[in-house]
Amino acid sequence: MKAANPENLVSGFVESARRFPDRPALFVDSEHLSYRDLAGGAGSIASTILNLSSTAGALGALLAYRSRTAYAGILGILLAGRGYVPLNPRFPALRSRKMLEQSGTDVLVVGPECLESLAELLEDGSRPLTILLPEVAGEAVAALAARHGAHRFVAREDMAAPDGLPAPPAGAGGEAVAYLLFTSGSTGDPKGVPVLHRNVRAYVAYTAERYGVGCEDRLSQAFDLTFDLSVHDMFVAWERGACLYCIPESAIANPARFIRDRALTLWFSVPSAAGIMSRLRMLRPGVFASLRYSLFCGEALPAKTLQAWRQAAPQSVIENLYGPTEATIAITNYRWDEAASEARCRNGIVPIGWAFEGQKACVVGEDLVPLAPGGSGELLLHGSQVTPGYWHNPAQTAARYVTLGDGLTWYRTGDRVVEEPDGCLIYLGRLDDQVKIRGYRVELQEIESVLRRVCESEQVASVAWPVEDGIAEGVVAFVCGPAEGDEDAIVRRCREALPEHMVPRNVRFIAEMPRNANGKIDRRKLLMTLEETAGE
Repeated sequence: MKAANPENLVSGFVESARRFPDRPALFVDSEHLSYRDLAGGAGSIASTILNLSSTAGALGALLAYRSRTAYAGILGILLAGRGYVPLNPRFPALRSRKMLEQSGTDVLVVGPECLESLAELLEDGSRPLTILLPEVAGEAVAALAARHGAHRFVAREDMAAPDGLPAPPAGAGGEAVAYLLFTSGSTGDPKGVPVLHRNVRAYVAYTAERYGVGCEDRLSQAFDLTFDLSVHDMFVAWERGACLYCIPESAIANPARFIRDRALTLWFSVPSAAGIMSRLRMLRPGVFASLRYSLFCGEALPAKTLQAWRQAAPQSVIENLYGPTEATIAITNYRWDEAASEARCRNGIVPIGWAFEGQKACVVGEDLVPLAPGGSGELLLHGSQVTPGYWHNPAQTAARYVTLGDGLTWYRTGDRVVEEPDGCLIYLGRLDDQVKIRGYRVELQEIESVLRRVCESEQVASVAWPVEDGIAEGVVAFVCGPAEGDEDAIVRRCREALPEHMVPRNVRFIAEMPRNANGKIDRRKLLMTLEETAGE
């Protein structure tokens, strides 16, 4: 086995595969895969990519979901010296097609569970791709090739035999792209965030050390691969020879039994996952006795949700993490202190705490001048985890990445916070129309762009609803028009362009949009109408 490039995201996995070849690296589809097994699958994918495509600096896309290929595919793409671009089979084909086109990749790795999604993805044609199907037999692949002749397909039998575990090429160092994720965009199209190897290596090194991860640990994997928090799950585990436990689709909504049966030691999820378990009365005292750490991120953490979890996991240290995709997974943390933390909570929400060691946070006013502690303003971030900008989008990069008087480049989060005298950051909400739904960042303007097209009207609006304990569960759309409008048709057409968490739960038809003093749509009044009718 060749030595790994220490600046590359995959270097920790390579080292763990060398040190712990027979230890479990992954639990998926009800079976354990050792580091040797997972390395073999990843090496085969890497070798096949290198044999068939020599495009320097290109990315590699992945269409797989909670399968062996999903994880071997990510590792294989990285080992081939490329950054990976995860596609979600549950997203509309139109959205995934845009991501695939924007990434510019010529390679796509596909899991056997996604053949139907693949056929739909390729339906409208695209530039020629080399499509690897490591777990699909030649007969099924031949049928795909006959239908989509513009692409080159590689079946299970034609994959390269792994020759040890190749190290990433020298060119895949700290400044290369490790992965490209797409977040909701205010223009109506997904917005690409390229995360460099040096960004994510800084995060992995810090968190693996902070939580004392070792080869005996068992880490949860609840997030979809299109959600950047999944990067924590995979690479913090593999950095230290630990085992990653992929929660099966059937247990995602209520993973309590999975946590208990698999004796997980580190849990990571959005707060709403804990909230659902609490409402289902699954957080019984002491039920998660194996957990050492419980981490929450992706949306505001209600104090009452944390308290319910604390009773279920009495031996667990609980931390609230915060960070946008542009700052690589998470960049601040707050450790719950039973004696002092309750008093720090604002509006029942747990603080987001302090920036990680080596990273910086700054609170500024509208003029981008830093505020004294106690003043509320926009949170800006700087440090080795902050990404360089948006994918092929200099205008949006210039708008969100700004240079202040200190000469440093800071990322404008759009989040409103207040800094306490000791530096602790308290989250107060957003400054714009962005919301979090089930942990996903959602620009309401993107939903409204689709609504305008679907309804053929400029008079549309959307709001996050319902909201419980500061966490949004869905979206409601408002459209100016007659009350007998076809709500089902609007929702159906929205589903063709938007992922499920962004599709309006229902559509309200109103005679006129409420406006504020500036002439803008008054979302507060729209929310008031929902609150007034909630009990009817």
